[in-house]
Amino acid sequence: MSNHEIDTGKVSLLTVTADNDGQRIDNFLISVLKGVPKTLVYRIIRKGEVRVNKGRVKADTRLAVGDVVRVPPLRIAERDETPEVSPLLQDILQNAILHEDDGLLVVNKPHGLAVHGGSGVSLGLIEALRKMRPDHRFLELVHRLDRDTSGVIMIAKKRSVLTALQRMLANKSGISKKYLAMVHGQWPASITEVREPLLRFERQSGERMVMVSPEGKTSLTKTALKAQGANYSLIEAEPITGRTHQIRVHCQYQGCSIAGDVKYCDRSQQEIDKRQGVKRLFLHAWQLSFRHPDTGERLQVSALPDKEFSSMLKKAGCEFAL
Repeated sequence: MSNHEIDTGKVSLLTVTADNDGQRIDNFLISVLKGVPKTLVYRIIRKGEVRVNKGRVKADTRLAVGDVVRVPPLRIAERDETPEVSPLLQDILQNAILHEDDGLLVVNKPHGLAVHGGSGVSLGLIEALRKMRPDHRFLELVHRLDRDTSGVIMIAKKRSVLTALQRMLANKSGISKKYLAMVHGQWPASITEVREPLLRFERQSGERMVMVSPEGKTSLTKTALKAQGANYSLIEAEPITGRTHQIRVHCQYQGCSIAGDVKYCDRSQQEIDKRQGVKRLFLHAWQLSFRHPDTGERLQVSALPDKEFSSMLKKAGCEFAL
């Protein structure tokens, strides 16, 4: 985003170029307003202070070449510099690289590491990679994974690759993402897809949640039973649509919440998790396949779950040879 140098102390009018054609307004602002808390970005959008061609927008509004984006003045408290990346995290991330070429980096994100800083997290995956590679002018997340979800994630090293891959994701064509989830109970082998509309809402506490609702957005997850134990099943889940918490809520709707999902497990499932020693979310993005925007080559990148995940599968009687 070096094209858009802005002074956050006053109103800025930015004209969208081909580099940002099709990009969501929230992602555009996050990349332009380097270091500004994401909560502030979403607040100014929600309050109508961000305008595109003088009109209000939503966070998921997509930009087109020639659009004029109005960014309001921002009062930003002094922030500490992004902390250094510890030698341990550097080592973990270096060993987590699954694929790299001139335009793309694919990493097996560890469980518990946020993809970006914010909400009390000063150092996320993308900040750590930028610190580790100061010579890289451009490193941007193509998509996101929840902090508690481990697995395969793409980072673009060129704007053209980022735009092409995000367009493929938005059009739901050309990219297949497969996850492994250890879920409660006996997942019926006959269930091979869940088609339930998903609605986002906020609890009084401010916690953001998702639920199945006729008022929600159309959502489809393809599923396949891989193994079954006494208390848990292992399934492969392929989200065809990309809704927030889609796999987690579709599993919950089937009565088979994901092990360790404190947000969506009921009390009895949380008790079972406690007795079985489950202390994390057992959801892992294990495979991505797509056509590389630069080379046209069909890539399939896989990452097996970590030792903690694999040992729990063994303990639960849900081992499966992938």
